[in-house]
Amino acid sequence: MSKTLFDKVWDEHIVDSIPNGPSILYIDKHLIHEVTSPQAFDGVVSRNINVMRPDRTIATADHNVPTKNQHLPIKEELSRKQVEKLTQNCNKHNIKLYGLGHKYQGIVHVIGPELGLTLPGMTIVCGDSHTSTHGAFGSIAFGIGTSEVEMVLSTQCLLQNKPKTMKIEIDGKLNKGVYSKDIILYIISKISASGGTGYFVEYSGSAIESLSMESRMTICNMSIEMGARGGMIAPDEITFEYIKGKEFAPKGDDLNNKINYWNSLRSDKDAKYDKIIKFKAEDIEPMITYGTNPGMGIKIDEKIPDFTLNSSKNSFQKSLDYMGINSGEKLKNKKIDYVFIGSCTNSRIEDLRAAAKIIQGKNKSSHVNAWVIPGSKSVEKIAVKEGLDKIFIKAGFDFRQPGCSACLAMNEDKIPKDKYCLSTSNRNFEGRQGPGSRTFLASPVTAALSAINGYVSDVRDYI
Repeated sequence: MSKTLFDKVWDEHIVDSIPNGPSILYIDKHLIHEVTSPQAFDGVVSRNINVMRPDRTIATADHNVPTKNQHLPIKEELSRKQVEKLTQNCNKHNIKLYGLGHKYQGIVHVIGPELGLTLPGMTIVCGDSHTSTHGAFGSIAFGIGTSEVEMVLSTQCLLQNKPKTMKIEIDGKLNKGVYSKDIILYIISKISASGGTGYFVEYSGSAIESLSMESRMTICNMSIEMGARGGMIAPDEITFEYIKGKEFAPKGDDLNNKINYWNSLRSDKDAKYDKIIKFKAEDIEPMITYGTNPGMGIKIDEKIPDFTLNSSKNSFQKSLDYMGINSGEKLKNKKIDYVFIGSCTNSRIEDLRAAAKIIQGKNKSSHVNAWVIPGSKSVEKIAVKEGLDKIFIKAGFDFRQPGCSACLAMNEDKIPKDKYCLSTSNRNFEGRQGPGSRTFLASPVTAALSAINGYVSDVRDYI
């Protein structure tokens, strides 16, 4: 029987199934952080049981950590308590923790791939919706709730209903100035923020296959923003080359044997999907969001529409009112107040290099506050070695330490009320980056150029 990539990985991990019901899925890798784990650990303790596979669990501190002076005690009380609790729980249950000060600390979805912990064919979960990032390796990766975190800690398994499958195929050659962030924002703008609900998405086609691993991660990362359970891309030579030499990746004959297996992780030619959507790469241009969900996106030189087919007129207008903009306007050349380059979507070294290339030899606009937050200590180390930090600092950007930062404002990095932030993060919800903050989502190069100019800018004009 022909199978999709998703089917192959799913079927390999079924422990048992309930007829016409959910399956018990074995979890290969469990990633945890300080926000969604405390109650889960309390549940394990209250049941008087142990964490079943501490060797399959990796922890880091990322959401609540400050991005300045990480050697000092955390100022915010709740953040400090959550990070301290994570340390206590990891020590108690013998779980490896990459906490503040550790050379591997960073955003959970950045450190997994860069350390070789994320591998093709795995099942990976984390108490964070953007766990879908790891699907770029051909793994089934998705976010779970706190009660499910407790379930995995206790049993290394998860009760799950099998989602439907969707294939999104993009063929052709990408235009100049178009990056992976533009690709995923374009897709979401076309199918809406709920267009993937109930599905696990496989991305394919020549345009996807041409992308680097870090670009693929950006696309899979935002699968959740179209309502999908997760996203996947079949592993190939680009994947294998990325994995080679990573700290905890297989090596030697072990790696070669695994690559032989990984090469089988492709959808069969006659595999059946529940839904197939096709796009042309040539139709994609630099993108930007204008509203309060990632589906409200337009090409950067387009006008804001009256309303979309996937939203009521009232909710659409409410979104525009919150953002302080009107239908028929263009965002291009609109003045901005903040630029945030970071998050699990766009804080990898490839993102920082692309931004630095735009910024080098220039200065940011005087009225713009610009933050660059590397996704991990490893990314920070490479950026410093390559002199990217100096490029950012010389241009007036604030180059900080790793963490989720202003992506979700659970820490000290918040955008003030009514201020406009052009952000490389994944969500533009009301108050996402701070109470009353207004967020435009775009690629790192769009963000970098806009910081220099002081207004929303089209990178194609620069090119």
